[in-house]
Amino acid sequence: MPDMSAKAYLSITADIKKALAEGRPVVALESTIITHGMPYPQNLEMANAVEAVIRDNGAIPATIAIMDGRFAVGVSGEDLERLAQEGGTAAKASRRDVASLLVKGGLAGTTVATTMQIAALAGIKVFATGGIGGVHRGAEETFDISADLEELARSPVAVVCAGAKSILDIAKTLEVLETNGVPVIGYGTDEFPAFWARESGHKVDHRFDTAEEIARVVALQGELGLGGVLVANPIPEADALEAQAIEARIAEAIADAEAAGVSRKDLTPFLLKRIFELTQGKSLAANIALVENNARLAAKIAVALSAMHAGQPAIRRA
Repeated sequence: MPDMSAKAYLSITADIKKALAEGRPVVALESTIITHGMPYPQNLEMANAVEAVIRDNGAIPATIAIMDGRFAVGVSGEDLERLAQEGGTAAKASRRDVASLLVKGGLAGTTVATTMQIAALAGIKVFATGGIGGVHRGAEETFDISADLEELARSPVAVVCAGAKSILDIAKTLEVLETNGVPVIGYGTDEFPAFWARESGHKVDHRFDTAEEIARVVALQGELGLGGVLVANPIPEADALEAQAIEARIAEAIADAEAAGVSRKDLTPFLLKRIFELTQGKSLAANIALVENNARLAAKIAVALSAMHAGQPAIRRA
């Protein structure tokens, strides 16, 4: 009988496998931002820049995708180029798609939910992304709610993001996170950020001002078996877009999506592309800046976690 366990489908590069075995800091990165979030070659430039930020801050990047019937952990070189070039034709892999895509053996970018799954399977504790998915506007009629929210309750991974994409209903997104028992931690902020904007008008559950404090929360969350942690890291002020202006562009993009009959898994890529057009590319520049900012914080958290596990108890007890 073949080994049908999930780990049988893992393909981890030698350097990442060695780093994990030695307890060194590793940061997972998703790949739908490469395949569906940006055009080529900006997507490849962004992927390389984000990996460089993680290395510069003392951790090892692990870009994750589904490639050739395997969970690829540590996509780089020619494989990363292929992922970027084939972007628009690649599948978008959320939790429901995983088994079918493994059987088909094709190429797929992994969403936040699927990247969390694979990172947890590989033993990676920290993951940097742009913004999480959430409850779409009008979900009371469409029931369009991202699988990211439930996965955060399942997978013991800390997800560093710039909040939820502001194309979403942020209030309802936070309600679903609360229902699923997911702690929302603000890094240096009391307010939940809204992706391109630093503020959403909604509060985080808890605020911490250092990566070390957040690492202690992540470690204790894992010890208690309580699932994932959402770390909300506002876009740098110099790169943020004005909240009212971006809200107006979002409203236009949503109206265009409704007119075109776009929905479900095609909706987010459509909206991001349309907002890029409506902002004359400003949204893309902001997107790249916030991803790099999240990668920087994620690396610092991973380094702090690694130091805790190597030299002292994971939790400081009184």
